[in-house]
Amino acid sequence: MAEIDRQIIETRYRQLYDGMVRKDITLLNEVLDSAFVLRHMTGLRQSKAAFLRAIEDGTLNYFSADHRDIQAELHGDTAVLDGKSVVSAAVFGGGRSTWRLQLRLTLIRGEDTWRITEAKASTF
Repeated sequence: MAEIDRQIIETRYRQLYDGMVRKDITLLNEVLDSAFVLRHMTGLRQSKAAFLRAIEDGTLNYFSADHRDIQAELHGDTAVLDGKSVVSAAVFGGGRSTWRLQLRLTLIRGEDTWRITEAKASTF
């Protein structure tokens, strides 16, 4: 069972980026828990609603993500995933750049599947 959970959790990481790149709010709503918070490198904290608005309105624009390393740890009904990806993005009015982004995700197992409750961004 743990291996299946690990695969689902790693898939959630990929789906998060896929939703961000495609601006697929339906997919992001599936992947993100209602209590989701994104902690940007700057320290800015965005709620799920604010994050989804920023994706929709172009405040956060993601063009591609090349996943380099994904490590997940299970702890019962919670999990932590550290993902490293090279990401092409233009955010908060800046020009398009390539970032070596590390996201530390916290996930919880709900009644039907795993959902992301927090993402903390840094560089690697």
